Amino acid sequence: MSQKNHIDGIKACVFDAYGTLFDVHSAVGKYRKQLGDVADQISLLWRTKQLEYTWLRSLMKHHVDFWQVTQDALDFTFDMHQITDQGLRKDLMNAYLSLKCYPEVPEALSLLKSRGFKLAILSNGTPEMLDSAVKNSGITDLIDVNLSVEEIGIFKPDSRVYQLAVDRLQVHPQEIIFQSSNAWDASGASAFGFNVAWINRFGQSKERLPGKPDFEIKKLMELPGLLN
Repeated sequence: MSQKNHIDGIKACVFDAYGTLFDVHSAVGKYRKQLGDVADQISLLWRTKQLEYTWLRSLMKHHVDFWQVTQDALDFTFDMHQITDQGLRKDLMNAYLSLKCYPEVPEALSLLKSRGFKLAILSNGTPEMLDSAVKNSGITDLIDVNLSVEEIGIFKPDSRVYQLAVDRLQVHPQEIIFQSSNAWDASGASAFGFNVAWINRFGQSKERLPGKPDFEIKKLMELPGLLN
């Protein structure tokens, strides 16, 4: 935890989706038996390439949506592991539309909602991907708006993505607290001007990047206690 132990003046809580609210490894988890001993390797490489492709495409100015990026990353991963089962590929992609949320997410969001905070998702995901994940997790009534980078056509951590939350929620950056389990995303949001709670679920090392999270927590249920 940083030196801060609480924060005042917050009007909106904005959440990253993948890895923060939704468990990106739960897709492979559904097909662990079919994938065997390499299941964890496949899940990790799939996620790594997915993120790499968002950054590289943004730099190259060749945008495609996150659904295409996710397919491309899976195809790379299958090639690396010499997997040719197209039925399994289809199953894994479909599983990405119904990722499980982390166990504490519904309760934490419900508590924040009851205290009058605006709740939004700000994600690389397409609107269709986000709508599906939210519905599958049973949190539709808790989220006020899903914000997708497809509105502007570039991925995080471009500052225009974070500005999207300011514009759509009609609040100042300092009235937003942003949550991400991705350290690079937490840094990007902080550099933009958000208050940031980094949900360090897996004991990651701190990034050496501009922007420092205001809080470091392990689970989302710690967030309500930070907000006055």
